[in-house]
Amino acid sequence: MNNKNNPLSPHLQIYRWQISSLISISHRITGIINVIGLVIICIWIGLLFAGESNYELINIFFQSYFGKLFAMGFVWSYSFHLLSGIRHFIWDLGYGYEIKTANISGIIVILGSLVLTVLMWGIGRALI
Repeated sequence: MNNKNNPLSPHLQIYRWQISSLISISHRITGIINVIGLVIICIWIGLLFAGESNYELINIFFQSYFGKLFAMGFVWSYSFHLLSGIRHFIWDLGYGYEIKTANISGIIVILGSLVLTVLMWGIGRALI
């Protein structure tokens, strides 16, 4: 079975990363992050029923640097997943398969998710 003429399948040492593969992997990762975030939000809401002291613990967490970073990352995760999902929906309609178009739409997803995160964060903080 050790035939040296068989082609090697692509692996990380010879595979060249593309924007589409980065967006695809990130879409899956943000989907998992979003589910975990929804569980945390449900726990947060459940703590409202458990009493005010338990709710204050979560508020203290969200007032900390790590809590704010977590919330901002969660907002980015949702905005990225939303825009990537729209990109996939457009592909399902049969558009955007050309390499140049796919690369441009991938860049739009990345930049758009950052802009949308800043916009939502600004609205949430009453800065906009």
